[in-house]
Amino acid sequence: MSGCGCDGDGCGCNCGCGCHDHGEGDEKMFGTRMVAGGVLFAAGLLMHLVLGSPVWMQLPVFLAGYIVVGYDVVLDAFRGVLRGHVLDENFLMFVASAGAFAIGEFPEAVAVMLFFQVGEWFEHRAVRRTRESISALMDLQSDRANLLVDGHVERVHPSEVPVGARIVVRPGERVPLDGTVTEGCSTLDTSALTGEPLPRDVSPGSVVESGTVNLSSRIVLEVSLPHHDSTVSRLLRLVEESVARKAPVERFITRFARWYTPAVVLAALLVATVPICLGHDPVTWVYRALTFLVVSCPCALVVSIPLSYYCGIGAGSRLGILLKGGNYLEALSRVDTVVFDKTGTLTEGRFRVASVDPVSVTADELLRTAAVAESSSNHPIALSVVEASGTRDDHPVERYTEHPGRGVEAVSGGRTILAGNRAMMMEHGIACNRDGDSGTTVHVAVDGTYIGSITLDDSPKADAAEAVSSLATCGVRRTVMLSGDSPDVCRRVGEALGVDEVHGGLMPGDKTRILEDVISGSRGTVAFVGDGINDAPSLARADIGIAMGGLGSDAAIEAADMVIMDDSPSRIATAIRLSRRVRGIVVQNIVFALGAKVLIMVLAAAGAVGMWAAVFGDVGVAAIAVLNAARCLDTGAVSGRRER
Repeated sequence: MSGCGCDGDGCGCNCGCGCHDHGEGDEKMFGTRMVAGGVLFAAGLLMHLVLGSPVWMQLPVFLAGYIVVGYDVVLDAFRGVLRGHVLDENFLMFVASAGAFAIGEFPEAVAVMLFFQVGEWFEHRAVRRTRESISALMDLQSDRANLLVDGHVERVHPSEVPVGARIVVRPGERVPLDGTVTEGCSTLDTSALTGEPLPRDVSPGSVVESGTVNLSSRIVLEVSLPHHDSTVSRLLRLVEESVARKAPVERFITRFARWYTPAVVLAALLVATVPICLGHDPVTWVYRALTFLVVSCPCALVVSIPLSYYCGIGAGSRLGILLKGGNYLEALSRVDTVVFDKTGTLTEGRFRVASVDPVSVTADELLRTAAVAESSSNHPIALSVVEASGTRDDHPVERYTEHPGRGVEAVSGGRTILAGNRAMMMEHGIACNRDGDSGTTVHVAVDGTYIGSITLDDSPKADAAEAVSSLATCGVRRTVMLSGDSPDVCRRVGEALGVDEVHGGLMPGDKTRILEDVISGSRGTVAFVGDGINDAPSLARADIGIAMGGLGSDAAIEAADMVIMDDSPSRIATAIRLSRRVRGIVVQNIVFALGAKVLIMVLAAAGAVGMWAAVFGDVGVAAIAVLNAARCLDTGAVSGRRER
């Protein structure tokens, strides 16, 4: 756990880092020790309260119980001293319990150690369960792939399968690598990646992500990505890296603990020494100081705050939202403005030709000519034009130039072909028809002569309107859409979705410039949502960059701080609700832990409470804070439904 400040090799601090955890193999021994210690403690109480045995008879029984219950705490306390961790909780517990022995309070000395150990066990159990829920992500990664070689199936590790090879996925098996279906039809369970329980049907040509489960029929995939770049491998890397990035509150708590612990130790010394110097009873004030010391440890905060963000990141992963660090989860709670790219983010990113309007050629000739120019481009518009043409022109492309935000220029068969927007035609002095009202228009010219236009539609995603309205419900003040598409099309899409501000006809550099203006005028955090290579600069510049993980380019995913695995923009509002829930739980823990500790410390210094209340003030408060932090794992509280 981040924030504990331990070196990971058994510091003994009660920080939830795992270095002092009770593994499953040790649980029986730990339980036996606690039972034996409890029996000795009960026997000592019987001698002390009922039989009235002399001190010399009670001391061996209580001391034996103390050693059985707390020998490991004492050893860890001295190890901590040797490493310079003098003021960890083990050392404070040892000083308090040893002091209680010194002033003759044998039952309370053993009780402090016994309840401390039991409370610590429950605390670590809660932490371990949280870790297990995160570690369940590892189950997404299959360690075997059925490689198809000359008609035979060989079981190999996914890392041994090259791109382009074919693998067989049988019903009930998890897909080990990303690929495209070449044979068979089936239904996939994608809930582990997307958080959506609804299965997805696939058939030849469908893209399949690793980590999904084949439910019904045998399928054959052609592998499209190597193992280290697969969806699951990227997901696991993001989750592992995220834990290392602390939220501002986590860093504050770490700094706070470094100052707080020495301060309360000094306060405990003053509680003991000042009254004694003024002539008051030494035993009474030493006891009060020891009680003060027991309750003072800040581990409730040092454990629960990082755990809250850890749980929040895990809950996001279960919902198909990957956050690269607790700092980004924290920043999401303060989002004031969300800036969207259009194509592939709010819209499907899959254009279809809606109409072909030739001027001096046939419609087929217009489509074929445009396809020649677009054949070397991977832009969604270009791919759609080539697909609509039905065939690639036989003439090779001798020279090709892409003009970002404008279009393409190609030389083929001695002809210079331009295919792009109105601005590109105007740059070359070519008169053209006006853009269509219903979609994106590609104007085509050959050797300076305009030959017609092609209009393509890109439908908004099914949840795009819901995404924008949900953001308003979450308190996001402003939504902005940026696109290189024509201003008329952008305005139409923006109005349909309810976006506050729309900018169209932009070059990639224009997006970043407008984003800078939005950031400078914003009252809070600005998030940018995009999916393409041209969005990478904006994703990196925004306070929070959010990439679409399904259709998004590797450059966009690398530059982003958060990745939406199923490409659903409505997940953004879910992520904001999650971040605000986590932040609320963090604030609850801070207020509760500090309030309870300060109250009990004041009462302890005044002599109103004893060691029993101090044990609750330390172990009890820490356990309650940890259990409260574990509520961050509840995805149903932010998604509007309970996970199955």
